[in-house]
Amino acid sequence: AAPTAPPEAAVPRPLGEVRRWPRSFAHRLTTPLPGVRALARLAREGALRPGPEGLRGIPDLPCTPAPVPEARPGTVSVTWVGHAGWVLRTGGLTVLTDPVWSRRILGTPARLTPVGVRWEDLPPVDAVVISHNHYDHLDAPTLRRLPRHTACFVPAGLGRWFRRRGFERVTELDWWECAELGGVRFEFVPAHHWSKRSLLDSCRTLWGGWILTDTEHGKKVYFAGDTGYGHWFAEIGRRHPGMDLALLPIGAYAPRWWLRDVHTDPEEAVRACLDLGARRMAPMHWATFVLSAEPVMEPLHRVRAAWERAGLDRERLWDLPIGASRTF
Repeated sequence: AAPTAPPEAAVPRPLGEVRRWPRSFAHRLTTPLPGVRALARLAREGALRPGPEGLRGIPDLPCTPAPVPEARPGTVSVTWVGHAGWVLRTGGLTVLTDPVWSRRILGTPARLTPVGVRWEDLPPVDAVVISHNHYDHLDAPTLRRLPRHTACFVPAGLGRWFRRRGFERVTELDWWECAELGGVRFEFVPAHHWSKRSLLDSCRTLWGGWILTDTEHGKKVYFAGDTGYGHWFAEIGRRHPGMDLALLPIGAYAPRWWLRDVHTDPEEAVRACLDLGARRMAPMHWATFVLSAEPVMEPLHRVRAAWERAGLDRERLWDLPIGASRTF
């Protein structure tokens, strides 16, 4: 069973600790993985990508790279790189989340929109957090660009992948475990998702999200990674009251019968933000790679409408264009 100790009792794990893990994390799945019948239905329906109409409007996305904000004590800044990638500056550190600077990833067309920050314009990167091992979140060509002394925070079981590539400071965590680097606490939290990188490794490594806390000023950012909607959001909110910002996925949700269990749609993302009790929400995981059948711009329109229906303050929805930044 997953660890259940409250965060107050969690003692930070040593950085770079090499640990033993179970062969499989399949017992952590919220719902069973799709079987042969589901795969056959998907092939029969062929609803994998939007039609020509669904690809319209993409040039309207502002994608002009802008400088990453300076990191000032007591402030947090986020810059959307595209998809689930953010440049997050907090507690004196610059952190990348699920960085993908590649033009292509395995099994998908080339990215629709440019990367929001040119690699050469990045400030020195102190740490990387990875949510799970799917190719659109764990991109080997991008990670090869990083110095091997970069601190890497990864799900249980994924450390070997990083160490084989020469990374020297790899910290693997289970759900509800944490570690600290500089002025930031990194806690790994559950998600409704799964992992797979080859034909024979389903659920061999864990999946989840991250809470980054400025240990001096108490500012908290939740990076959800990839997740469906479910009970974990309320539990994360209960354990971490006063969340300042939630980075939540809103795209790659159609057809719904196929993706409901592992990808939130825009309305569910707003519900998740409410469950978390987060003060602000920044949508992600849309308008970068074509992974599913919904029109590319639809997630933005639906999340804005859902936010308004919920009666929430419009200023607290940070629906950023790729390359844009916000600071609190």
